[in-house]
Amino acid sequence: MRVLIINTTERQGGPAIAAYRLTEALKNNGIKAKMLVRKKSTMQVTTVMAESSATNRLTMLWERLSVALHTHFRRNRIYAIDLGHSGGDITGLPEFKQADVIHLHWINGGMLSLSSVEKIIASGKPIVWTLHDMWPFTGICHYAHDCDHYTSHCHDCPQMNSRKHRDMAYKIFDRKAQLLQGTNIRFVACSRWLGNMASNSRLLQGKKVTCIPNAININLFKPRNKQTCREALGLPQDKRLLLFSSHILSDERKGFHYLKEAVLRLTNDHPEWKDRLGLVLVGKDITPTSYQDIPLEVYPLNYIAEEKQLVDIYNAVDLFVIPSLQDNLPNTIVEAMACGIPCIGFNVGGIPEMIDHLHNGYVAEYKNVGDFANGIHWLLTEGEYDILSREAARKAANTYGESSVATKYISIYNQMTGKNE
Repeated sequence: MRVLIINTTERQGGPAIAAYRLTEALKNNGIKAKMLVRKKSTMQVTTVMAESSATNRLTMLWERLSVALHTHFRRNRIYAIDLGHSGGDITGLPEFKQADVIHLHWINGGMLSLSSVEKIIASGKPIVWTLHDMWPFTGICHYAHDCDHYTSHCHDCPQMNSRKHRDMAYKIFDRKAQLLQGTNIRFVACSRWLGNMASNSRLLQGKKVTCIPNAININLFKPRNKQTCREALGLPQDKRLLLFSSHILSDERKGFHYLKEAVLRLTNDHPEWKDRLGLVLVGKDITPTSYQDIPLEVYPLNYIAEEKQLVDIYNAVDLFVIPSLQDNLPNTIVEAMACGIPCIGFNVGGIPEMIDHLHNGYVAEYKNVGDFANGIHWLLTEGEYDILSREAARKAANTYGESSVATKYISIYNQMTGKNE
């Protein structure tokens, strides 16, 4: 069976990493899988670019410009929404024609327009669409936050600061409704949280939504010697270390300011941690001003996409902290747990499905910085760390291992193509 996995980028961002890992998992389980992207970043022969690099840049810039115009150039909204106006026609590509199943992932940012998706549907090929955020079942937003208009019909879009009922979100919601009507697309959510919201959207009424988590290579992401990893990274051997990682540190949805407040609360309640605890930061936009008010020694690292280096970073720390305010199924939690690192996050999105409270990590009350601080303290002092670490690695292997995830997708492919399982 030939499967074409489509994502905007090959390795940049959480959905890309998940799509790439699924491609590898499928290949390791007997499927002829290829990945089609707008931006390629490796020499992988089974990854192909949809268009030339120049055309790719133009379509991406046009989509961003369209968003900027409709959001009145508000910087914090440029990447929060996508209009689906720009993207190429991939149905003429040989990889598309050869595929038995078309598997869509994150297709925004100029990869595929709604017209492009319409042509894919018209081809008659079986389509699976993995949901990495809410965009496929909302008008224009990737995360709706407190807005529930998508359950009936998007309008007065808060992401656009719109007070017009029939605004752009309303119009694109209608466009998606027409596009999806009568189709047999099989939707897959990476978390039960996202799956429940998808099922409540008017756009996906009557559509089948299955929940399958993202895959990880547990032969690569596994526990290693902490002292050796710290030495390689130049990190101190005499401190307990927290890790916060975000592609863009300033992304409000990632909740870095809540982590700052939690660390301040922790050091106020337990002053001894000021000298005994450190914070490792991984991100693209880290500057000294990003962390100048954190009362701990901070060790900034540039954003790293190379997985072998990521494994060293996870294994060098004691806890992974993820104060996200809305998230689907973060790859970072899976990666940390696979390396035997207990995690702490807020009770939101898919996070409580991943972290089993007091068993392999700590789930803090949503936006409660005091509880988040208590969780860090509990994991480092009161919890039996070695047991927490073993349970984290066990959960990752049993739930997110490549073979388990690939088998579930192959079952869907077989159902859609009428092949015997």
